[in-house]
Amino acid sequence: MDLISGLPDDIALDCLSRVSYQQFPAVASVCKAWKNEIQTPEFRRRRKSAGHVQNIVVMVQARLDSEKSVSGAIKGSMNMNPVYRLTVCEPETGLWSEMPPIPGLSGGLPMFCQIAGVGLDLVVMGGWDPSSWKASNSVFVYNFISATWRRGADMPGGPRTFFGCASDERRFVYVAGGHNEDKNALRSAFAYDVASDEWVPVPDMARERDECKAIFHNGKFRVIGGYCTEMQGRFERSAEAFDVATRRWDPVEEEFLYAATCPRTCVDSGDDEEKVYMCGTGGEVMALQGGTWRSVAKLGDETRHVAYVRTWNGKMLLIGSRAYSEPHVGIILDLETGHQRKLEIPRNYTGHVQSGCLLEI
Repeated sequence: MDLISGLPDDIALDCLSRVSYQQFPAVASVCKAWKNEIQTPEFRRRRKSAGHVQNIVVMVQARLDSEKSVSGAIKGSMNMNPVYRLTVCEPETGLWSEMPPIPGLSGGLPMFCQIAGVGLDLVVMGGWDPSSWKASNSVFVYNFISATWRRGADMPGGPRTFFGCASDERRFVYVAGGHNEDKNALRSAFAYDVASDEWVPVPDMARERDECKAIFHNGKFRVIGGYCTEMQGRFERSAEAFDVATRRWDPVEEEFLYAATCPRTCVDSGDDEEKVYMCGTGGEVMALQGGTWRSVAKLGDETRHVAYVRTWNGKMLLIGSRAYSEPHVGIILDLETGHQRKLEIPRNYTGHVQSGCLLEI
């Protein structure tokens, strides 16, 4: 049976590959053949080779009342518990939208939850229940083809908070560090197989790492910075990387970071380059290559306090604000030329960003 009646499959596939990810649920509902086709890795490869891939940034972002002034709403949220939701930014088109809420979470997303993208799925993990303030080990998975949420297998080892989280973008989400309910920093790590809904043990790290940052690059899950229980907020410069091929942790890199600081803005290059980026003090974008950190760009005052960073295709998206009580603004930085342009953000999408991830769909 033809994918599209009267057309060769090559042309039919070319037509399907041009469909926006937002229309995937409608395409999947047309017939079983279309649904099966858009779920295959071959379809994703075809979209990518033809230049039809869409890069979307999903963020855990505070909700603002669009009927009120933005600055007033943000200042108000400093005194009240803000409600967080999932927002989507398409940095190449400037479009913003809000994802469907997770069923049963009427009070908003768990505070400090982590998110990661795997293929056509978005995974939401952990955080604090906004009603009880208790740490959760819950997992929720959103599929962009069915446009539905499902409950995943809970994170093993009990609730953990402020852990590092990153995905290989194909199958696994890796989790490491953080702290337990007794505020003890953790060395343990796990991998979540999204397709089979199973957790796989990973050997413990060499060190406890609370409030660490994790990235995935060149086949390795790298856990950066953090601190042990006794240090209580005094960050390390070190990092360690788990090689997924050998299933071993590399030796600890003692001076990975340029300074003993919070690694929250660390991000991989998003391509095949051996680079890691980070926003340093003084509004600088720093790059690590060949073991040396160097400044690659100076940010303006509007993004002095950077909340979120993401790279893709030689560009960097930065979301931040002039001060902690001010609306968030967006900057897109060309990492080759250093050129910066402001990203227009609708007023009700200028709330604080806690975390985020990039999906290539």
